[in-house]
Amino acid sequence: MKEKNPKRSAFVRYLETLRVKEGKKISLEKDFETDYDHKMVTKAEGEKILAEGMNNLAIMQDKLYAHDQYSVLIVLQAMDAAGKDGIIKHVISGLNPTGVKVSSFKTPTKEELDHDYLWRHAKALPARGEIGIFNRSHYENVLVTRVHPEYILNENLPDVDTIKDIDKDFWHSRYKQINRFEKNLAENGTIILKIFLHVSKEEQKKRFLERIDNTDKNWKFSIADAQERKHWDAYMKAYEEMLSATSTDYAPWYVLPADDKWFTRLCLGAIIYFEFEKLGLEYPTVSAEQKEKLQLVKKELLGELTSKKKK
Repeated sequence: MKEKNPKRSAFVRYLETLRVKEGKKISLEKDFETDYDHKMVTKAEGEKILAEGMNNLAIMQDKLYAHDQYSVLIVLQAMDAAGKDGIIKHVISGLNPTGVKVSSFKTPTKEELDHDYLWRHAKALPARGEIGIFNRSHYENVLVTRVHPEYILNENLPDVDTIKDIDKDFWHSRYKQINRFEKNLAENGTIILKIFLHVSKEEQKKRFLERIDNTDKNWKFSIADAQERKHWDAYMKAYEEMLSATSTDYAPWYVLPADDKWFTRLCLGAIIYFEFEKLGLEYPTVSAEQKEKLQLVKKELLGELTSKKKK
């Protein structure tokens, strides 16, 4: 039987190659590209597809809200200048803002440090019918803290008195905690999509220089970002271990090539759309009795219009 839309089918297969298989050890350098080869779709085609897709996605969001049974959590993680803010601005712009909740997580406050590290993230979760976006997330607690383990000491944890106490078992335990947290969310109706924007070191350098040279973008540049760049290899190692340990069937990780911003946006929009599609949501139906009441209300409303015309 001939495929009705071979391009769609090919794109779905491509997106599947970006998904980190559960339990599989990965190498970001060897297993995932940062750039797109432009063979599948051109930039012009991609922008047209994305625009059409956003219209369909808006309808699906409306059904999600009306259905009021599921919520969607989109987790965005990346190195600095990979395009997280642009992704949110362009891909999510077609959605109804009243049903979208964006949360950005900075350095934890004293109050947040006095709770477990998942506390502030749990507070920001989307309600049923909503889409939640985490711009950075609970994964900072196995990424930034993995590169800078001294930050863990600020959490004042039992049996963690020095950096020496933060060993491999500590990180494996934290991966398990995150997986349990996400499994509980999934079992209670939250669709979890985790996205790592895979930008190359060279492209990051290019974007940093653009932010420095363009006075309108100076505000985007942080000296701290440049300092963290010096730990690039350590971050890549931390990401590889984290992605392998926490990509599950109920909360998968996708590694999107991020050197071409338009293609990254297309991939994310498609992933969200296809995951929505799997839910098979439709607008709720009403009972026969409710339909009769609606017709009575309609009759009354039309009666008001007729009465007004006679006057």
